[in-house]
Amino acid sequence: MPVTAVLDVGKTNVKLVIFAGARVLWQRSVPNAPLPGPPYPHADVELVWRFALEALREAAAACSVDALVVTTHGASAALVDDEGLVLPVMDYEFAGLDAMEPDYAPFRPPFAQTLSPPISGGLNYGKQVFYQETRHPQAFARARHLLMYPQYYAWRFTGIARNEVTSLGSHGDAWLPREGRPSSLVERRGWQRLLPPVVPAFSVIGPVKPEIAAATGLRPDVRVFAGAHDSNASILPHLLTIEPPFTVVSTGTWVVIMAVGASTDGLDPKRDSYSNVDVLGRPLPTAKFMGGREFAVILDGAPPQADAEDLAAVLAAGAMILPAFVPNGGPFEGRHGRIEGTLPDRPGARAAIATLYAALVTDFQLDVLGAARGPLPVEGSFAANPLYCAVLAALRPGQPVLLALDTAGTAFGASLLATWPQVPARPPLAEAAPLADAQALLRYRARWRAAVAGA
Repeated sequence: MPVTAVLDVGKTNVKLVIFAGARVLWQRSVPNAPLPGPPYPHADVELVWRFALEALREAAAACSVDALVVTTHGASAALVDDEGLVLPVMDYEFAGLDAMEPDYAPFRPPFAQTLSPPISGGLNYGKQVFYQETRHPQAFARARHLLMYPQYYAWRFTGIARNEVTSLGSHGDAWLPREGRPSSLVERRGWQRLLPPVVPAFSVIGPVKPEIAAATGLRPDVRVFAGAHDSNASILPHLLTIEPPFTVVSTGTWVVIMAVGASTDGLDPKRDSYSNVDVLGRPLPTAKFMGGREFAVILDGAPPQADAEDLAAVLAAGAMILPAFVPNGGPFEGRHGRIEGTLPDRPGARAAIATLYAALVTDFQLDVLGAARGPLPVEGSFAANPLYCAVLAALRPGQPVLLALDTAGTAFGASLLATWPQVPARPPLAEAAPLADAQALLRYRARWRAAVAGA
C-alpha cells in the first residue's frame, strides 16, 4: 500500500492526513472561513495553499509520501488562466446570487435532465459561473479553464488541468448524470471551451511540479490523483465493501444522505433531493440539509452533550423544534425555525432537542429518497453522537445504523483513490443500539411530521 497524503478542504476546517493503508500516520488541521470580498464573498484559497505546503513539508520530514489526493466540499469552481485565478472562488453561501435568479432562470435546464434542484445562494455552481461571466465579463474572458474545486488544487500541484465527475455532477445545473456529459447550460453559455478533459477520480493527473517538490521536500515522483467531492469520498469505503442497497449518512456542516442502489425516479427538488454522481460516473440519489450548522445554531452556546434521560425529558415535555435554522438548502428551505413549547430544566435539554431535530430531518430525508432497505453507515461528527445514532436506529427499525467513528473518514475515503479498487483492512463498523423507549419517540415523530406538514 502506498503512503498517501490527503488534503481535505472542508467549509470550516482544512486537514492534511497521511495514510499507510487504513492507518493514520500523521495529521494536521487549520480552521477555514470565507473572505468577505470584494468582489464577493470567496474562499481563502491562499490560506489553504499555505497550510498545504507547510503541512506537506512537515509530513515529508516524518514519512516518505508516495501519492497525493485532494478532496473538497462541493458547489465550488475556479476560473483560471495560465498564471492563476482570474476571479476568486465564490463562497457558495453568497446571498447576493439570489437577486440574479430572474436572469439565470431561463438558462437553467429542467430538473428532469440535470437532477439538480434550484437552491438558494450559490449552491448551484452553474449560477456562480453565470454571475462571474455576466457581472465580471473582462476577467471572465481571460479564463482558460473552469476547474472544479478539488481539481483546482490538483492543477496547482501539477500544472495539469483536468476535471472529474463527482464534482461536476454535484447539484450544479451543468451536468447530466444519466448521460455523463455537460448540460444545455454549458452549451448555451459557450463554456465548453473552458472545460478540460474529464478523468476518473482515481486517475493520476501527473507528478508534483519540481518547485512543489523543492518547497515541501516531497519526492519529485509523488503522484497526484484527480481527487473527488468530499461526500463522494466518504462513501468510497462502503461502496467497495457493502452490497447495495445501503445509504451513507455523511455528517458535518452538511448532512449528505446518499442512497446506493436506490432509484432516481422519485427525486423531489422541493425537498433538496437530487442526484450526485459516484466515482464510476453513475447517478447517486442524494438528499441533504445543513445539519451540523443547524445543530450549532439550536445549541446557541449550550453544552453539546446529552443523554437518553435528557431526551426522555424533552419527549415528555412535548417541546418541539420546527425547521429551518439556516437559509440554504434542505427539505424545508424558506421556513424560519422555532422551538414550540418549553424545554425541561436540564443542562442537556437543548443538546437533546438539537440532536432529536437532526435525527428527525435525517429520517425525513431518508423517506424522501425511498431509502427503506439496507444498512445506514453514519460518517463524520454525528457518528460520535451516541444519542443521534440511538434515535436514528429507533426511527429506522430493520436498517442497522453502522458507526464509522474515525475522525478522518472523508480523508480515508479519498485515500482509497490512490489504491483503487483495493481497500485496506479496517475494524468492522459497530452497530448502534436503538433508543430503549422507541414508542414514545415514534409518537413524537408522528406529531412532528404533522406539525411540519401544517407549517
